[in-house]
Amino acid sequence: MGKRLIAAVLAAALSGCATANGGFCAVSSPLRLSAKAVDALSDEEARALLAHNRKGEKLCGWRP
Repeated sequence: MGKRLIAAVLAAALSGCATANGGFCAVSSPLRLSAKAVDALSDEEARALLAHNRKGEKLCGWRP
């Protein structure tokens, strides 16, 4: 995956806005990347991905 695509996915996932179909837990899922994709992340992208997954753990009960 390209860095721009990853950044766009993270931005969309982190928005956490409520929709007519529900809130964050209804429209989001954990972000899991291959080792190669993780190696290509910038520090900022890695922090955003981690923040998204931690939010899901707290609000939705996601497990690592």
